[in-house]
Amino acid sequence: MRLLLAPMEGLADDVLRQVLTRAGGYDWAVTEFARVTGTVLPRRFFRRLSPELQRGGRTAAGTPVRVQLLGSDPSMMAESAASLATLNPPGVDLNFGCPAPIVNRHRGGAVLLDDPDLLNRIATSVRAAVPAGVPYSAKMRLGVDDPGRAVECAQALADGGVDLLVVHARTKADAYRPPAHWEWVARIADAVSIEVVANGEVWNTEDWSRCRRVSGVADVMLGRGAVADPFLARRIKGGSEPDRESEWHELRLLLGEFWEAVSAKLEARHVPGRLKQWLNMLRRNFSGAQRLYDDLRAERCHLRIARILQEHGVPLHQLAA
Repeated sequence: MRLLLAPMEGLADDVLRQVLTRAGGYDWAVTEFARVTGTVLPRRFFRRLSPELQRGGRTAAGTPVRVQLLGSDPSMMAESAASLATLNPPGVDLNFGCPAPIVNRHRGGAVLLDDPDLLNRIATSVRAAVPAGVPYSAKMRLGVDDPGRAVECAQALADGGVDLLVVHARTKADAYRPPAHWEWVARIADAVSIEVVANGEVWNTEDWSRCRRVSGVADVMLGRGAVADPFLARRIKGGSEPDRESEWHELRLLLGEFWEAVSAKLEARHVPGRLKQWLNMLRRNFSGAQRLYDDLRAERCHLRIARILQEHGVPLHQLAA
């Protein structure tokens, strides 16, 4: 039984991956997507997207991080994958799951699920460009507007050489609206000979258990549920019940690490928004996060927010000017 940390564009960058994998429980993670258009992506691009590549492709906690590619041109995808492969990533992943309109308008992500033949050509081209020993996976949704071609798409990717398939159990049109249709994961798993991982709408241990039961697969990828509850994966692995008081104490340490890492990465004016984005999700499970969010929600000053964090017991090594 494995737990994977999902790629989440605009949310789970290397900083949040670092924090969430430090909390524990993940077997591997996937980066945000690298968009491949009319040029081959250089190695420096992949190093920026996944700084983990500079330490063996792993987070500080030792979690392997696969790098995800998104695009619709088989030859450009293959050449970019070959560029990436020279950096020895723990794995290469393909994105056929992003439902964002701006991505779909440029023939990327989930919109490609209307063309199984193209999926196969992309998968086959990238497989030929990636050394055989490098794990090769893909993530797909159930379809564009309906799941009628979900099995055909999965088979196209499997026939193209993908050795593991993550299925987000919603269509592009569903976006992130519940429910997730895990029964379709079971149909796909029955139709392909490769490993299948279930994804979508897993917010707690009960969801995880039901997802496995309905989908019939052992492995699950956690997305927004992992961001809202950083200890979910560890709790699933340990079979324990939530202890929000002790978890909040540990979470404050992670919040401090997150704030300082984001402060070092971004311009000061962009840092408050990143913190509020995460706290907005954390308050779903932690009353302390709700109080902290309420106190700093209207603040824009980097220094003032740092002081509010300290007032709430979030340890910071220094206050930024």
